Amino acid sequence: MRVIRSLPSRWRLIAGVVLVAIVLVGAYLVFASRSRAAPQQPIEFNHQLMVGAGIECLFCHSNATRSPAAGIPSVQKCMGCHPPIAADSPAVKALVGYWERQEPIPWARVYRLPRFVYFNHRVHIGSAGLNCERCHGDVGNVPETYVAVDMNMGWCLSCHNKQPKAAQLRDCVVCHR
Repeated sequence: MRVIRSLPSRWRLIAGVVLVAIVLVGAYLVFASRSRAAPQQPIEFNHQLMVGAGIECLFCHSNATRSPAAGIPSVQKCMGCHPPIAADSPAVKALVGYWERQEPIPWARVYRLPRFVYFNHRVHIGSAGLNCERCHGDVGNVPETYVAVDMNMGWCLSCHNKQPKAAQLRDCVVCHR
């Protein structure tokens, strides 16, 4: 700051304008890079159709109640209902192709936490009794998956602070192991 004050007034004005420009460009780059759209998936998948048919999140993502990861359903699980249902749809035809080739569907992750963060779906869904929508948004009422929240430390702590055992949930080792 002293360096800027020691400059002639003309240069101080230019330095101020440059500083403001740098801050604005930086803010733009941070927010523009945070796309709310989910990554492109190998098969168009509409959660809204599944929820409309009465299928619960935990039917397909059954690991959420018993393990750290919610899991992605296997091709075999999907084929348990398809192709008799919507056999002519392009998505089901693509599913059948993976089944016939005995290949897993290469789904792209929508949420990715840093390696130093420990998150356990079982604790949140099973023990704490939270529902999927709390973190993933109202996926069942939109045709295309989207990034509902920026899962960062501040966002997690804002939820932990509201819980009955908030002091214990703010201990760093709860999430950083």
